[in-house]
Amino acid sequence: MPEIYSKLPNLGTTIFSVINRLANQYNAVNLSQGFPNFSPDPKLLGLVDKALKDDFNQYAPMPGSLALRETLSAKTERLYGRYYHPELEITVTAGATQAIFTAIAAFVHRGDEVIVLRPAYDSYEPTIELFGGKVVPVQLRGKDFKVDWDALKEAITPKTRMLVINTPHNPTGTIWSEKDMLKLQDILRGTDIILLSDEVYEHIVFDGELHHSASKFPDLAARSLICSSFGKTFHVTGWKIGYCVASKALMKEFRKVHQYNVFSVFRPAQIALNTYLQTPGHYESLGGFYQKKRDHFLAGIKDSRFTVIPSSGTYFQLLGYDQITDERDMDLAQRLIKEHQLASIPISVFCGEGYDQKFLRFCFCKTEALLDQAAEILNRI
Repeated sequence: MPEIYSKLPNLGTTIFSVINRLANQYNAVNLSQGFPNFSPDPKLLGLVDKALKDDFNQYAPMPGSLALRETLSAKTERLYGRYYHPELEITVTAGATQAIFTAIAAFVHRGDEVIVLRPAYDSYEPTIELFGGKVVPVQLRGKDFKVDWDALKEAITPKTRMLVINTPHNPTGTIWSEKDMLKLQDILRGTDIILLSDEVYEHIVFDGELHHSASKFPDLAARSLICSSFGKTFHVTGWKIGYCVASKALMKEFRKVHQYNVFSVFRPAQIALNTYLQTPGHYESLGGFYQKKRDHFLAGIKDSRFTVIPSSGTYFQLLGYDQITDERDMDLAQRLIKEHQLASIPISVFCGEGYDQKFLRFCFCKTEALLDQAAEILNRI
């Protein structure tokens, strides 16, 4: 057996695997991992079936179906006022996580610094480390997880190669305002920093707010790789299909990695999605759809002892428990599974060691029946 030198020696099992294993063991109501427990639109499934029968079963072009990329170009221009060339500036990917991985692989060199705003989706930091980059964490502040602009500016050095942002934000359910994006644009102006903007929940925004894509702001758009997800938008997370938009120069480098990573993505789904996207209501109605679920869940726990700032976007809701116990969030999350048969995700795992604000994350992209079961348990605690 050869000696193994791990490229990620400090990386353990993901929190999602740990929590799901416990949830299965204790037969818990599972509001931990972010995937719907209901079926997607039968129309979309029918379109995939048709594409299969119409024999779209061989490789798609490496950047994705051109018809789909043309549709995505028109959609992005209509929503955000930015035109991306379908042939040169849009690539269909095997999920948004693959797009994020590819973007980091293409641009982060050994010794480069990459700023990550914590709490952060758990794929960012291991990928940066895998390619020899140095993670520079900047903690979002307060119970409402606002950007500490002074800390962000201080984190920028001549070695800063990339900044990763995420809006709407997983795990906190916050969104970046237009003012936030303009502030970021001012800070980055005149630098060579690449912006990796994770916008997979772009259509899941509540209470009349708007999603402010990096593509809406000229200087940000010029330096950004923007990642989106069909899985999140159309309740098909298992399809693992998303896309990335970026300027011609950035996309050229992105595709150099993409072509030797996955080359191309499941073609029947691309054909189906192109047809499905011709009806904008299929994604424009998503915010209202999930706001009803958020409101149903929060109404169900209004008499509980947990504290709530309603989620502004995504399908995640944080519940504060500092009025209930001073336990570490990891300890409480495991105890809720073992003693109350309810699974959630502790937020500290997204923040780095020792940072625990006494929050648990609950996923409300579930049926109302399952949300009611969870609310009944939370009300007893």
